[in-house]
Amino acid sequence: MKKSIIYLLLTFIAVHLQAQKQPNIVFLFSDDAGYADFGFQGSKIMKTPNLDKLAKSGAKFTQGYVTDATCGPSRAGLITGKYQQRFGYEEINVPGYMSANSKFLADDMGLPLDQLTIADYLKKLGYKTAMYGKWHLGDADRYHPTKRGFDEFYGFRGGARSYFGYNDVSKANLDNRMERGFGNYQEPTKYVTDALANEAVSFIQKNKDNPFFIYLAFNAVHTPMQATAEDLKKFPNLYGKRKELAAMTLALDRACGKVINKLKELGLDKNTIIVFSNDNGGPTDKNASLNLPLSGTKSNHLEGGIRVPYLISWPKQIKSKTVYNYPVSTLDLLPTFYAAGGGKTEDLKDIDGVNLLPYINGENNARPHNTLFWKKEVRLAYREGDWKLIRFADRPAELYDLSTDTAELNNIAFKHPEKVKSMFKKMFDWESTLQRPLWMLKRSFENYDIDRMDRYRTPEKVKREMQQYTSPIKEKRQFEKDNK
Repeated sequence: MKKSIIYLLLTFIAVHLQAQKQPNIVFLFSDDAGYADFGFQGSKIMKTPNLDKLAKSGAKFTQGYVTDATCGPSRAGLITGKYQQRFGYEEINVPGYMSANSKFLADDMGLPLDQLTIADYLKKLGYKTAMYGKWHLGDADRYHPTKRGFDEFYGFRGGARSYFGYNDVSKANLDNRMERGFGNYQEPTKYVTDALANEAVSFIQKNKDNPFFIYLAFNAVHTPMQATAEDLKKFPNLYGKRKELAAMTLALDRACGKVINKLKELGLDKNTIIVFSNDNGGPTDKNASLNLPLSGTKSNHLEGGIRVPYLISWPKQIKSKTVYNYPVSTLDLLPTFYAAGGGKTEDLKDIDGVNLLPYINGENNARPHNTLFWKKEVRLAYREGDWKLIRFADRPAELYDLSTDTAELNNIAFKHPEKVKSMFKKMFDWESTLQRPLWMLKRSFENYDIDRMDRYRTPEKVKREMQQYTSPIKEKRQFEKDNK
């Protein structure tokens, strides 16, 4: 009897010690932020002291990519570790935007149930899991976060909502109601960005003795453009959307700081992996975000649509002030988290991401990815080394050398016809392995994406567009017009 008790006690201690060796994981994810709109990315306007400090504490990736230039597919790729086009999630899942002849519509649009998520994998390793904020991977109950590996959820199922609690939620906003757990709708009493951070802080407190994973997907700084009066006052020299964006970004940084400071308060910061990234390029026309020096915006395959801020901090394993210059992807988060948590990456079947830790720490000096793909209907971009080929529906393909032309100003396709031919063949080889899209956008939205790309095709065009926000007189008039 005594031997049995001693054996059980030793087993419990061993398991507990092993759990403490596993790092906690916190994934901070913003929405529609501009590549240039953070202090650590060079902004002199945005106030992001907490994220700037996070950037110095670990690794900053100068070529961090998402898997799509729009939010739904981008999230589907990162949460599964595989190209979302492989399981038919090529388009965003917003019912009103869909073509009537799509195979799946309305409640059928969501992350296929046969796809495992980061949370599914980490639960197998003993992690407590939580998701807070914007889900956007299916409105129907069967796609709910608590049915996709997450123990806790507070957020909304749709793609955008008010930053203040609804007094009366109409039927049109049902997918955007704030929900605690499953089916328990509870509107926040605080500004949503702050409310989400508070939920994460509470979860950390409750699970400080267990390894945990938090996916904190802010809707900031996605439209609607809404900020608190207090935050707006901190940018007296700005007007219009740019002022609102600055205030919303300040709230985002404050919320991230709350989470980071809680980890420090509990002594968990040294053994916690914190990742910060964004779901796609900033939509300059919608929220006055800046992607400079990159060309393009959200919804197109120029670098401004797919290259994003990307930070990883883990004081126990990653040196501070590390700068990593090879391309990485949000596809890599799943295998990186799984390996850090003690899982064997060889057990991860059929994924496209890689464990980044050996690359960050210099154990592997090769590129994590020599090839990367982005696809939306006919439009497709393919990166091979530093070569990038973009296929369009309405014009000849364009080729760029990103090692010398980050802004994609010098199309050299006509100089390298054999390279274009070779890359076209590889594009098709990859494309032929994909599943047909499960739903399709109305054609009018494809036109909109092309028009938006041309409008923000070069940094010069962006600077001219932004004059309405940088000229005090014009900004003030626009701000007053917007806030009548």
